[in-house]
Amino acid sequence: DVFSVQGEHSKRYHLILPAFFRLLDSLHRDGRTFAVIFRTFGTDLPRALRAVSCALAGQHPQFPALRDVALPVDLTPGQIRCSKREVVLTKGAERMATRENRRKLYDYFSSFEGIGGFQDHYDWWARNQFSSRGGKPLWIDPHDPDIHHIFIDDNIRLDDADTIVRPQVFSKQGSSSPRCVPTSELYNVCLVQTDLLEAIANEDYFLNCVRRCEESYDHYLACMEKDTLDQQWDGQ
Repeated sequence: DVFSVQGEHSKRYHLILPAFFRLLDSLHRDGRTFAVIFRTFGTDLPRALRAVSCALAGQHPQFPALRDVALPVDLTPGQIRCSKREVVLTKGAERMATRENRRKLYDYFSSFEGIGGFQDHYDWWARNQFSSRGGKPLWIDPHDPDIHHIFIDDNIRLDDADTIVRPQVFSKQGSSSPRCVPTSELYNVCLVQTDLLEAIANEDYFLNCVRRCEESYDHYLACMEKDTLDQQWDGQ
């Protein structure tokens, strides 16, 4: 069964929670334009991507209507590797790095279509004491209001010394040098700490997370715009 894994006593469990497939179905029904990128330190991407591909082919017993969701699934995972100098993304023959222009990877993820996945750099996270400094990089541009990146992970925490994502924000329009920000600045705006029990019990969980983040992001953008206008006024 592509949609489940075997646990103790031969009991089978969901490989991907139904709440995820409900999210895909709901966003599609609402006519939304979106992409999904799995980011993991593990080696489970090929199996997860195959399960999603089968679901979108109408094979999921709970969500047969997903066959109507016209999203391509790239079954070939990519890699993200980090160092003090740069972040390097590779996927097949593609390779891009942030050394010359940190906006490259933001633009790449912002223009991503369909569903795919990347294995992040666990050793780098471990070398940085499992802190934000070594976490999975995420770039946000509040001057690009048509794009909203939302990172959902159960290891996201408000304590930057013990969290899994390294959020970076392009504070100035067109800038290629983002500033690193604390998790608290983007918590429930672009960063969501998964409530695992709620995600299991409530099939609308991820959809509710997205809706809450969208409301918060509108407020965040308004605040960023006000700060920009205030800075311009102060400089006159």
